[in-house]
Amino acid sequence: MATVVSYGAAEVVTGSCHLLELDSGTRILVDCGMFQGREEHRNYGLFDFDAKSVDYLLVTHAHLDHVGRIPKLVKEGFSGTIVATDATFALAEVVLLDSAKIMKEDYHTHYKKAQRRGNEGKVLLPLYEEKDVQAALALPHIMPEYDKPFELCKDVTVTYRNAGHILGSAYIEIRYKEGNEERHIVFSGDIGNDNDMVIPNLVPCKSADFLYVESTYGDRNHKGALESEEEFRSVITKTLENWGNVIIPSFAIERTQELLCILKEMHDKKELPECKIFLDSPMATRATAVYKEFAEELLSTECQTIKKRDGTVFDFDGLNYTLTVDESKAINDVDERAIIIAGSGMCNGGRILHHFKNRLWNPKNAVIFVGYQAVGTLGRRIVDGAKWIKIYHEDIRIKASMYTINGFSAHADQNGIIKWVKDIEDLQRIFLIHGEEEKQEVLRKVMGEKLHEKAHIVAPEEVIYLS
Repeated sequence: MATVVSYGAAEVVTGSCHLLELDSGTRILVDCGMFQGREEHRNYGLFDFDAKSVDYLLVTHAHLDHVGRIPKLVKEGFSGTIVATDATFALAEVVLLDSAKIMKEDYHTHYKKAQRRGNEGKVLLPLYEEKDVQAALALPHIMPEYDKPFELCKDVTVTYRNAGHILGSAYIEIRYKEGNEERHIVFSGDIGNDNDMVIPNLVPCKSADFLYVESTYGDRNHKGALESEEEFRSVITKTLENWGNVIIPSFAIERTQELLCILKEMHDKKELPECKIFLDSPMATRATAVYKEFAEELLSTECQTIKKRDGTVFDFDGLNYTLTVDESKAINDVDERAIIIAGSGMCNGGRILHHFKNRLWNPKNAVIFVGYQAVGTLGRRIVDGAKWIKIYHEDIRIKASMYTINGFSAHADQNGIIKWVKDIEDLQRIFLIHGEEEKQEVLRKVMGEKLHEKAHIVAPEEVIYLS
């Protein structure tokens, strides 16, 4: 009997990692992501399974919490085949190289501080280095096309379908033989919000025996897309007209590209007050280049229309890409009427911290949160109402206006999850993953009421028998 064990994203949002073992002995890992927020310490131990025994790694998409530990998996002995769409491979290279760079820089910073205290031996080494990323990317790989089944190995067929989450994202259908019967399991990865202006909508799932589905926003519904976009435009306009600055902690992949589309439209329609706009994230800049590369193949009809009209989807006068440290520091000289988009999205590091340090104390400024803030992150503390934060050993008083606009989320909300699941035929069992436990409890109850389906909340390392 086939089994699934979740070694991440079980009763938490991050660290996605699910091991499917078939009767034949074939071992298939779905995602190998990094833990973030208060679960971050879990990245540093050895995997609780034998990495050498994994035959295939199927990747749903290139967010760090789904790909961030792949080089570590390879360091521990994985030498099998990696399966992901071509766009996911391109973005994963950007994400993983950036992750290796940040970990290296953090290590050197912490080591210097530890040396002064005489306890440098306690500083944790980086999970991996750039060479480990390159080793992972050099492994045998398969790049499937959407909706085209392929034989993974004997008696196992896999289909990738567009999850509508980020560029190249997919939910994965796995069909396998168990005795004389065919079984069908689906791993949702992260499924998208149908209101995304950059990525085509989530593709319906027709059938499955077993479903592993994300539950990030299982307890709530997003604001409408038009309402969210209007609120974003309003905050931008109001803050700039008051001679303030707008700071946006943004995820490099998907959220940044969506914001650029909105700002470009405001610029083109002359709705944007005179200002300077900075994309202050080398990673987001590289990710945007990947989006441009796949524009005609994978972006929405709206984006393709913009590209045909302007020759570019995202670029416009006034937009500045700041790649170097000196260019980033120069933003400090702009006292007013600046829009600064910087990483990291959850404010746990990156250039956003420098902008917070220099601008959070000014009541004329505004911060717009446009993405999920995991428990334990700086972003979550601010969203939850912190009045003071510490950045680089300095206490900063928060006087800037705070706005959280969750309608931009690339995740389906409660209604979106229910809508997607209700059309899946032949469902025998539903398993909830990738969500905080209290949110999963809400979603489980709603599924019982609306779908008359009993969902199971997967516990960490719980062995699920697919029967």
